[in-house]
Amino acid sequence: MTTKPSAGERLAQGRRDDSARRRQRVLKVVNQLAREGGSVSVSAVARGAGVDRTFLYRHPDLLAHVHALAAEPPPNPGKGPTVSRASLQADLLAANARSTRLAEQIRQLEQRLSEALGEQVWRNSGIGPPSDIDRLQARITELEQQNLDLHLQLDERDEELNAARTANRELTKTINHETGRTT
Repeated sequence: MTTKPSAGERLAQGRRDDSARRRQRVLKVVNQLAREGGSVSVSAVARGAGVDRTFLYRHPDLLAHVHALAAEPPPNPGKGPTVSRASLQADLLAANARSTRLAEQIRQLEQRLSEALGEQVWRNSGIGPPSDIDRLQARITELEQQNLDLHLQLDERDEELNAARTANRELTKTINHETGRTT
């Protein structure tokens, strides 16, 4: 004697059957898109199969299948080599990096040009320093060094003079002390 399934069991079986039908529709749409070379994406597959995108996200095997096909190049018979999504993304990253480098280089060149033009305008306007400013700067540096050398020489002579004075005082003191004893 077979028992009649309960309402809960019939409901669960109905869900499983519905899920299986949806899976079949999803697989059919995925394979069709892959054959025709259409854009394989979660949205396109869900729209084509008449299911919600969350259905694909609840079934990781279907989602992985969609992502795997999306990464493969579309069939392109007789038209030469095909490109993959990964190679296009790598090319895009490289192009973005190059663009960033070039933008930085352009910014640096614009800065240098701005400085050069500003310097030229400053000189041409007459408010800039004289054209022989480098010679004057060198002469100032030379005179500052000469001044420093003279200060060092003066300090050495002051020390020598102080040492001579100290020695003179000591000698005078010694002579006066000896002369005071003999008298």
